[in-house]
Amino acid sequence: LEVSRAALQRSLDVNFGAVLHVSQIVARQMIAQGVPGAIVNVSSQASQRALRDHAVYCSTKSALDMLSKVMAMELGPHKIRVNTVNPTVVMTDMGRINWSDPQKAAAMINRIPLGKFAEVDDVVNSI
Repeated sequence: LEVSRAALQRSLDVNFGAVLHVSQIVARQMIAQGVPGAIVNVSSQASQRALRDHAVYCSTKSALDMLSKVMAMELGPHKIRVNTVNPTVVMTDMGRINWSDPQKAAAMINRIPLGKFAEVDDVVNSI
C-alpha cells in the first residue's frame, strides 16, 4: 500500500485515463462516420488477482476492465465491439524491472501454464 500521490496519479493517468480519452476520440469518430469496428484494450491478469505490492496497478487495471464493459454496452448499438486482453506478466521494461527477483518471478511462473512470462509479441499477436 506504499505509494506516493504522484505515483498513484501517474498510474491512473496511464492505465485508465489515457485509455478513456483515446477511446472517446476514436469512438466519436467511428460513430460520426458510421464505421463499425472494434476497440481492444490491454489490461492485465492483475485486474483479477491480487498481487502483493501491486495495489495501485491491480486497481487501475480492474478499473480498465470495468470501463471496457461499460464501453461495450454503450458502443454496441453503434456496432462497435469492445474487448479487453488480460495477459500475464509481459517482459516489457516495466515487467523486467518488477519481476527481476528470481524468487518473486518463480512464484508467478509456477502458476502460468506455459511456464514463462509473456513477450510483447505474444500479446500483440493475440490482438
